[in-house]
Amino acid sequence: MQATDEARSYGRRASLLSIGVGLTGLITYLYFAIASHELSRDQYGEVAVLWSAVFIVVSILQRPVEQLLSRTVSENLAHQQPIRHTVRVAATIQLSVAVAFDVVALALRTPIQDHLLHGNSTLYWIGVAAVTAYGASYFARGFLAGSHRLTVYALLIISESVARTAFPTAVALGIASGQTAVALGIVAAPTLSLIVVPFAFIRRFGGDPRAGPAAGGGSEGTPGVSRPEEPTAAAAPGAEFTLARGGRFAAGIFLIMLSEQTFLNGGVLLTNATASAAAAGYVFNVLMIARAPLQLFQAVQTSLLPHLTTLGSRGEERDFRASIRVTILAIACFAGLVALALLIAGPHLMQIAFGKKHDYNRADLVLVSVGMGLYLSAATLNQAALAKGQVRRASFCWISCAIVFVAWIALPIVSSVVTRVVIGYLGAAALLCSLLYWLYRQPLRPLEVRIKPGSTEEMELQLASADEAG
Repeated sequence: MQATDEARSYGRRASLLSIGVGLTGLITYLYFAIASHELSRDQYGEVAVLWSAVFIVVSILQRPVEQLLSRTVSENLAHQQPIRHTVRVAATIQLSVAVAFDVVALALRTPIQDHLLHGNSTLYWIGVAAVTAYGASYFARGFLAGSHRLTVYALLIISESVARTAFPTAVALGIASGQTAVALGIVAAPTLSLIVVPFAFIRRFGGDPRAGPAAGGGSEGTPGVSRPEEPTAAAAPGAEFTLARGGRFAAGIFLIMLSEQTFLNGGVLLTNATASAAAAGYVFNVLMIARAPLQLFQAVQTSLLPHLTTLGSRGEERDFRASIRVTILAIACFAGLVALALLIAGPHLMQIAFGKKHDYNRADLVLVSVGMGLYLSAATLNQAALAKGQVRRASFCWISCAIVFVAWIALPIVSSVVTRVVIGYLGAAALLCSLLYWLYRQPLRPLEVRIKPGSTEEMELQLASADEAG
């Protein structure tokens, strides 16, 4: 019965957040669709490059803390542990990352501005400000996901996309004009969205810091019953959460996020460097077939990780694997429908969406859609690895495939860089899915078996190696 309740809770959370993320994806699509129609090919390409660069940096630097908070806060609440210390540790890591980024970005201003953004200083400052603002946004996302405040989470990401799309819309309506007005939406989105965050933190910390669905058995946002200060025996494994432990987990996610952004945006940046901004804009549009569903899939990922963590901690392998099978089956059906639609009318649909500045190759679109299905399956298997404490092994799989992907694009085995990006994406996604499936097939052991009192695993956990539980 407990497993069934957990499965239903997971389904509700995933459905709720899918609606919010779906709206976000649609509104984000409108941002690029309007921008593509209002700007020249080169101007649009430069905005696409800026967007790619910002989200490479944001995902690599900010999402590790988001994942850390999502998993650890949820675990703390499940064991009736205080979350204040976890939030402080994560905030320390996030603040350090933000300061380090700003220092490096200022030191490298000339190469970034001249070689990446074609000497456009306005785009440079927009990019720096956007990355810094997204740090706070992703911190809030991790906290909201971990504390099961998914309604506020959805409101946060929707407000971001609405704020972003308002800027090219203003250009289309004649209220504003030019590339700068469109690009400003990239930094305005995370800045304006943060108006919803203080209310979430005030509500959570206004009462018992351990309150939450797991603690009190209530619904989202309903404070639980106050618990004694002493942690229970079940909570013991997570009691020693330190900066070093959090840093090691975040470092593993850092490598995964670095690899993920290499797959999604590395091709755009390499095309921009070796061909032209117009070609980069074409590649960016084609890879939107993979990027847009991934954004929607983040709703599933956000709900899937705490769900699998709960099942894994109980040693419920049957339900654990059933959750993975159902998710991958849904991905396969979705990817099949997308591939069929693109095979029938892909080039026409792309020109409707992004204008007629590019002629789209049907084979490119179908191959990317197949790669998208494999990639989303790999992302599902990755959440299983994180839930089982296999962060380090999973990060090795990701970084290896990313290196293969970049090497393939860099080597002129195929004359067209666009074709190399498309084939490379499909091949790397297939390899990544295979490696993570192998990792997924490793036995799932209950937490009390994995970590025995006095064992090497317990000593390593105390020394901040929580990223490797097996």
